[in-house]
Order: sequence, then C-alpha cells, then structure tokens
Amino acid sequence: MYEERVVSGMRPTGALHLGHYHGALKNWVKLQSEHPCLFFVADWHALTTHYETPEVIEENVWDMVIDWLAAGIDPAQATLFIQSRVAEHAELHTLLSMVTPLGWLERVPTYKDQQEKLADRDLSTYGFLGYPLLQAADVLIYRAKYVPVGEDQVPHIELIREIARRFNHIYGREPGFEDKAKAAVKKLGSRKAKVYVQLRTRYQEQGDAEALTTARALLEEQGNLSVGDRERLFGYLEGEGRVILVEPEVLLTEASKLPGLDGQKMSKSYNNTISLREDAESVRKKIRTMQTDPARVKRSDPGDPDKCPVWQFHLVYSDDKVRQWADKGCRSAGIGCLECKQPVIDAVLAGQAPMRERAQKYLDDPTLAKNIIADGCEKARKLATETMREVREAMGLAYT
Repeated sequence: MYEERVVSGMRPTGALHLGHYHGALKNWVKLQSEHPCLFFVADWHALTTHYETPEVIEENVWDMVIDWLAAGIDPAQATLFIQSRVAEHAELHTLLSMVTPLGWLERVPTYKDQQEKLADRDLSTYGFLGYPLLQAADVLIYRAKYVPVGEDQVPHIELIREIARRFNHIYGREPGFEDKAKAAVKKLGSRKAKVYVQLRTRYQEQGDAEALTTARALLEEQGNLSVGDRERLFGYLEGEGRVILVEPEVLLTEASKLPGLDGQKMSKSYNNTISLREDAESVRKKIRTMQTDPARVKRSDPGDPDKCPVWQFHLVYSDDKVRQWADKGCRSAGIGCLECKQPVIDAVLAGQAPMRERAQKYLDDPTLAKNIIADGCEKARKLATETMREVREAMGLAYT
C-alpha cells in the first residue's frame, strides 16, 4: 500500500550464533537488496524478560550490531537502529493499548508457553503481557508491508493485523470523509482521477480483485499526495474510512536447518552453539567433540547419518559430492567420525572468515558502528514521526 517496507528486529540477549545466521540473518541479507528494510535492536523487548539484569543489555546491543554487519547487513541498503532511541514506538504502543482488548493479548500462544519455559523469572508483568502490542507498534509505525517471521510467529502478525484493522475502524471514520476523499481524487489530475474512479467502481460493484490491485499501484506512484490524502484514497477505494495503519503481510522465513552441537535446537540455554565470530581453534574443538551416531562405538562399526548431528551440518554446509562421500563412508564404516567432521570444520571456518574480516574494522573503531546506528535512528525517527502525526490527528490529540 505504501512503499513495500520490510521491518524486523532481534532481542539483544548475547552473541549471535550460526543458528541465528541460517534462521534469520542470511534472509535479511537477501531481503535488503529486494525491499527497503528496517532492522532494529529490540532492547525494550529484552527488558520484558531480563528487567532485573539491565547491565548486560548495552554490551549485547553493540555486539549484536557488529554481528549484523559481520553477517553482511549493509547500512547503505538497510536502515539499522535501536528501538529505544525512537521514542515514538513507546507512544504508539501506549495509544494502541487504549483500544486493544485484554483477551487478544492473553490468547497469544507464546504468552503461556514462555511463562512456563522461563519459570525461574517473575513474568506476571504488563510488559510481558504487552510484548505483542509493542511488537505491533514496532511494525505499524513504519507502515510495513512485510514482516519476515518463522511459522511460530505467524499468530503475532495476525494479531498486528487485527489491531491495525480495529484502529482504522475506530479512528478512520473522520467527519466529512467522503467529501475529503473526493477532493483528494481531483488532486490525481483528470486522467488518473478518471482511471481511479473506474477501477474503484469495478472493485466495489463487481468485486474485481485485479481492479483493486491496479488502483493501489496507481496510488503508490503518486508522489504529490499528502499522507492524509493517500490514506483517504486507499480507504475510499475499498469502501472504508482512512487507512491510517497498514496491515502487514507475513513473509515466511524457513526455519534454520542447522541444529546445535548435540542435535537439539541451537540455543545458548542448551550450551550447544557456535557463535558467528568464534575463534577458529574453538570451532575446531567443538565440532571434533560433537556426538555422532551412538551405534558407532568402534571405528569399524557402520553408522546411520540420519541419527548423527554432524550429518545435519553436512546438509547445510557440504555440496552433493561431499555429502555422498560422507553418507557412503558412514554406512560402510569406510571413514571414521573425525574424517567425516573435517569437511564440516573447513566449511564452517570458510563461512566465518569473511564475517570476522568484516567485523574487525568495527572492533578496531567502535565509533563506526555507533555512527551507523545514529544515522539509522534518524531515518527511522523521520518515518515514525510522520505516522505518529497522523495517529495523533486521528485520535484527536493534534490540538495546540
């Protein structure tokens, strides 16, 4: 509806590992060349579960920014910023809380799951309950078209869509809406106005979805419209009020196929990770001591790759030729487990080498990363300010 922006964030809870890279960062690197992307450090979100240990957040923030840059996120293509430095997120979160039913937050699947998983912490706080609403503000404030998420996060995006829909329903019904929309149509110029009206009629009278898509594209091309007029024309097109907050769409991200060193999900809490910039000797040691198929007690015992965590690394890091060699050698006991692990070690280290190299300049001069974030915060704040101006006006808060 607006620029096809992508918005995504990560909580700064420690060094990023290869699971993060294959599960999210690799996808971010791809997306930054396809869409205008905003990637933010979700430090307020970190406080929802780590509010008693705020001292770890600052160090984690900068470590994570450097990990992003090391992974190939390019500040010339994407906007990188810190959530808490764009205070408008908190303002929109507060205003959305006025209209969001409590039951909507309580039914989010991860709410009770996380409380059970993190039973060692007191999570009976509004911050934890309101986590999905802050997420909604993070996305809606940039009028994002897409949010890249895994399957487990899809309910969160559906909640964001419901919140946007409810907000537009309550506050998009401005007095004299139709007259203002008709006045906005004239600003398109006579030829485009005629096309817009024809497409609107086709959609509203015949349900022609193609006409709706064409009309939206026509509006997206108009650089001379104010934000308010644009909102009115999108709403008028669909027979509604102003579309103040845009309903985002899910951009489904494939789950990381890389397990932890023990075959479970790679996670710091399982102590089974390889961090993005881990030193080479530590990586070698970790992979050499990885558990393998329990059936291979002796070198001469045949094994089953499907029961071996190392095989999962081969599936991510090795080409067909190496995979065939490893599969055959394991099943026939033609190779030992250490031999099987060596190509994985080589491939992991080869993948990490450019990351270490990219990170080094930011480690040598920390002001470089801080300047990137300062620029990103300024760009993000500009977009957020524009949205909040419209939100305040719609909610009757624009008085002086």
